[in-house]
Amino acid sequence: MKIYVGNLNFDTNDGGLRSAFEAYGEVSDATVIVDRVTNRSRGFGFVEMPDDSNAQAAIEGLDGKELDGRQVKVNEARPREDRSRSGGGDRW
Repeated sequence: MKIYVGNLNFDTNDGGLRSAFEAYGEVSDATVIVDRVTNRSRGFGFVEMPDDSNAQAAIEGLDGKELDGRQVKVNEARPREDRSRSGGGDRW
């Protein structure tokens, strides 16, 4: 199951995110999303856990709890929306 983690402290890294979730079971991937230009955290990330029951326990156990000084929002990740690249800034 893929899990969304929001409101992360900008100092939280992949390892810190992984260790918080490993308390609930095996973590196959943990990634804090960073800005391509500044290489700074964007304040959210994703965790993947192969066992759905462990993932659900992690969601229930960590949602609203403090991680690195911030109260995080944790829920099952929704599928990414297809974003059209034909926004208002196109030129001919």
